[in-house]
Amino acid sequence: MAHLRELRNRLIVALLAVIVGIIVGLVFFQPIWVFITKPYCELPVSQVLRKGECTFAIRGVFEAFFVNLKVAAMFAVVVASPVWLYQIWAFVTPGLYRNEKRYSISFLALAIPLFLAGAALAYFIMDTGLAILLGFAPDNAVPLLEMDEYLTYAMVMLVIFGVSFELPLLMVFLNIIGVLPHATVAKHRRMVIFIMFVFAAVATPSTDPFSMIALAVPMVVLFALAEGFMYLRERRRPKGDDFSHLSDDEASPLEDDLSPLDLNTTDTDPAK
Repeated sequence: MAHLRELRNRLIVALLAVIVGIIVGLVFFQPIWVFITKPYCELPVSQVLRKGECTFAIRGVFEAFFVNLKVAAMFAVVVASPVWLYQIWAFVTPGLYRNEKRYSISFLALAIPLFLAGAALAYFIMDTGLAILLGFAPDNAVPLLEMDEYLTYAMVMLVIFGVSFELPLLMVFLNIIGVLPHATVAKHRRMVIFIMFVFAAVATPSTDPFSMIALAVPMVVLFALAEGFMYLRERRRPKGDDFSHLSDDEASPLEDDLSPLDLNTTDTDPAK
């Protein structure tokens, strides 16, 4: 019950931080919305209806209200991330060993910059992806992009690019805990690279090849860095006895010497 109460208290603190972030996001909605829509508003097709002014279409009565809430929620999750990440860390820490704490801090310190790097890359290529997709429209067609549709596209791009940059870090983590050796990765290297390109083609919401290449190439580079780290780590690790030739059912040899646990604590004479 004490653990459940602690979990409840930490969830409340994290939720309050997110609520405060939502309120701040609603107050500063306009500059946040300008930042999110900048990739689209830089395209000439966004100013077809009003010269020199970026326009979006609104189809439903409540669409603008829900877009405000979504933008505020996105802003709140990002701004309040130090609070809810700390609450998760503080709840999990008592159950970790010292080396696990060290690894978790290192991975958390790397995971956040990698996610932000992937999201930043998605933000800077969104205008090119949109230009390619909207360029297929005929000359007599006027693009009317809805607010909610564009926001969904931007969210999916940011999240997919950010999460994809975490996959090489997951490989390193599995290697450290002994689940994924470097030999396995090296054996299936070509297949992994092929799967990365397929994943980039399927995961990106736009169907243009530019977005696929922009996601696949950094993933391959990060994969190469992760594989190099795994190789150097296993090479520097001291090699112990090789038991690969033994059967799983074969018993290990027993020593004749008594262990300290077999000795009487009050009488240290091995003959007795």
